[in-house]
Amino acid sequence: MNASAEDRRRLSWLLSLTEKEALLLQKTSARIRAQKPDLAWIVSFDENENRGEMMEAFVSRYSRLQDTIGNKLLPALLRATLEPSGTQLDNLSRAEKLGWVDSVERWIALRELRNRLVHEYMESPEDLLDALNEALESVDVLLDTRTRMAGVARTLLS
Repeated sequence: MNASAEDRRRLSWLLSLTEKEALLLQKTSARIRAQKPDLAWIVSFDENENRGEMMEAFVSRYSRLQDTIGNKLLPALLRATLEPSGTQLDNLSRAEKLGWVDSVERWIALRELRNRLVHEYMESPEDLLDALNEALESVDVLLDTRTRMAGVARTLLS
């Protein structure tokens, strides 16, 4: 596993970026969990600007970390380890075999959840609450995946 200088620079940058993204997501998810969101909490966004902004921050940070891991870090890590890279599904399948992702199916479900969070934000308070609770429960999956990939990247960079 002999990564090129460009691959090493990109991995270093992505490690730093995802570390910041993960920290921000952890902070926002902890703030929301502390509020114990329920339907009244969701419905109160119009009257309570802080809650709405907290939700916006969570959705943005959840989506951003997931996108950075799946669309940037994973392909860069595959290239750097001289593994085949292809479509996102191909990359996820390879990452599962390498132990970087627990389950391709779980990752796809998280992607669908991300889309629900974004699109149901204005549709149905009940559906948004369900999606929020699922997302809060799945934050650790994103963080654990990032940690595993970061470990591989650090090994390459050392």
